[in-house]
Amino acid sequence: MNVTLRQLRAFLAVARFGSFTVAAEHLYTTQSALSGSIKELENALGVQLFDRSTRRVQLTEVGRELYPLVEKILADLDAVLHEVATLKALKRGIVRIAAPQLMAATLLPEVLASFTREFPHVAIRLIDCGVESVPACVLSGEADLGVGPERDVPGEIEAELLFVQPFHAVFRPGHPLAAQEVVPWRRLAEFPLITLQGQFTEKLSRDLHEVVRDLDLHPDTTVAFMSTALAMVSIGLGVTICVSYAEPMVRRYGLEMRRLTEPDVHRRFFVFTRHGRALSPAAEAFHIHLRRFVGNGTAAGV
Repeated sequence: MNVTLRQLRAFLAVARFGSFTVAAEHLYTTQSALSGSIKELENALGVQLFDRSTRRVQLTEVGRELYPLVEKILADLDAVLHEVATLKALKRGIVRIAAPQLMAATLLPEVLASFTREFPHVAIRLIDCGVESVPACVLSGEADLGVGPERDVPGEIEAELLFVQPFHAVFRPGHPLAAQEVVPWRRLAEFPLITLQGQFTEKLSRDLHEVVRDLDLHPDTTVAFMSTALAMVSIGLGVTICVSYAEPMVRRYGLEMRRLTEPDVHRRFFVFTRHGRALSPAAEAFHIHLRRFVGNGTAAGV
């Protein structure tokens, strides 16, 4: 049995208007094409749906039984198509983004504000978490996409380069490092160093050591979050290291930052998505907006 939507819509129109002529006008088709659709439907079902006379067209008993069922099928289908069109036009939708706590507090609010101005009907869920948890949120489906620094990720996760940023030293105003426009990495050894625990410091140490064999990090204190490190720096417990996009939070703590050099070491940041899983229209729109926002250098330090 091969029943088409065109045939069902033709059946519904003729039943409603009781006229092939009026139904054809309503469907923007010819009367002969409409009659052909009805005949095809009757042949496919093996029953007659209309009693035809020179004066009027009436539903048969089978046609009357079929009418409410077809009406519901097409109403449900139209509702689905309307919902798809609404989502595609970004008149509704939701996008879920996973990001490290520092990025969620600095770079992403600017991106989200810009996105909301362009797409006010799309809801946003920002999952601020530890750096290592970002790919896991994407893998589990908790987030549509993640944004964060390079990490070892499962094979199911795709990592797309978003931007690259240098490292900066962060210190209190009046600190000896403030007199320099850029700060050599070796000078950090002169002061108590506070860094982030885990892969942040481990990878940075490896990167430095690969460029300059005898250069390495020897932190006095490691903490889980940059906000903790900045708070400790603000009361004079040492200096810390961050990337450019952290500048808004650095300024909130009343601190200063200088680019670290000799050697120049950078950190790469990626957009993480699930391999083989298509993004929703809302998530895809945010992905495009994020790349455009960062590419235009709109955010501080990006």
